[in-house]
Amino acid sequence: MKISELFYSIQGEGKLVGVPSVFVRASGCNLRCTWCDTPYASWDAEGEDVTVSEIVKRVDELAGQHCRHVVVTGGEPMIMPDILLLCHALKESRYHVTVETAATVFHAAEMDLASLSPKLSNSTPHEREGGRFAAMHERQRLNFEVIQRFIEWAPDFQLKFVVSDESDLLEIDEILKRLRGWSPADVLLMPEGTDAATLDSRTAWISEVCKRTGYRYCPRLHVALYGNTRGT
Repeated sequence: MKISELFYSIQGEGKLVGVPSVFVRASGCNLRCTWCDTPYASWDAEGEDVTVSEIVKRVDELAGQHCRHVVVTGGEPMIMPDILLLCHALKESRYHVTVETAATVFHAAEMDLASLSPKLSNSTPHEREGGRFAAMHERQRLNFEVIQRFIEWAPDFQLKFVVSDESDLLEIDEILKRLRGWSPADVLLMPEGTDAATLDSRTAWISEVCKRTGYRYCPRLHVALYGNTRGT
C-alpha cells in the first residue's frame, strides 16, 4: 500500500474533532480537486510501498498507550488494494478506525466512522493544469449508490461538504434529497481554505446556516493549531 505520510496529531475535522489520532495517508486518488490541500497524495502522488503489518507496527509505535483512534485517509484510501486488510488489522488491534473517503468507490472495509466527503462542483479543476482533468473529475465526483452503501454499512458516518460560497448550499440540498438514512447532525459544513484568514472569512455565514438547518459547523482545527503543514 503506497503511503505518503504516517503521523500522530489532533483530529481537526468532523465528529471527532480534537481527538488525538494516528493518521495513515494513502497516496493516490481517482479525483483531482482544484483546492486539494494534499497534492502529494493526489495530483503528484508520492510515497513508499509499505506492507500492512509494517503500517500497523508504525501505528502502534506512534499511538503509544493513550491513543486508540486511527484515521485512514488519502488521497483516496478506497482505491488501495490492501484497504480491506489494513482496516481489518487495525480493528484486530482494537483501534477505532475512521476512513476518510470521497465515497466514489465502495469496499466493505471494517470501520467505526465513515467520513464521507462528496465533492461539490466547486472542486472541479476547470483552470488547474489547463483543465485537462476537469471532465474526468466531473464524471466521477458523485456516486450516489456508493454514498448510500457507506451510510448503510458503517456503524457511524458523517457527510462532510467543503463550502466556498452560499451557492454551494443549493447543491448540498440536491445531494441530500437523493440520500436516505441521515439526520442534520450527520451533515457537516466545512469552509474551504488552507489559511486562517480564508477560513475566518467564511466562518460567520456558514455557522449561521448551521444554526438555521441543524447541520454541524466543521472547523479545520489542525490548520488553526499548526498551519497548512504536512504531518499535522
